Amino acid sequence: MNRNWLMVFIAGLFEIAWVIGLKHSNSLIGWLGTIIAILISMDLLIRASKRLPVGTTYAVFTGIGTSGTVIMEMLVFGEPFKIAKLLLILLLISGVIGLKMITGKTSAKEVQ
Repeated sequence: MNRNWLMVFIAGLFEIAWVIGLKHSNSLIGWLGTIIAILISMDLLIRASKRLPVGTTYAVFTGIGTSGTVIMEMLVFGEPFKIAKLLLILLLISGVIGLKMITGKTSAKEVQ
């Protein structure tokens, strides 16, 4: 995995943090952490998008954020587990992986 895709992955992890923070923050420290996570997430996404195909980058970013948020809500915050959620997450992840796989090296040239 090259450095730019690593930035997208890390941005996705910060997206999970800030989305959960939007729902569960109830103090000044919680809201500051949420705002910092938003800023880091967007900064990393913007930096990566300058050198990667924007559509694929955004699809991977939102796929990580969406699936990660749903999984964290089930594991940590007691959201009910449903097999349909798991199957839909797998469908989402397979779509994102497929999109990344068909994005060839010729369409992922670095922007100078």
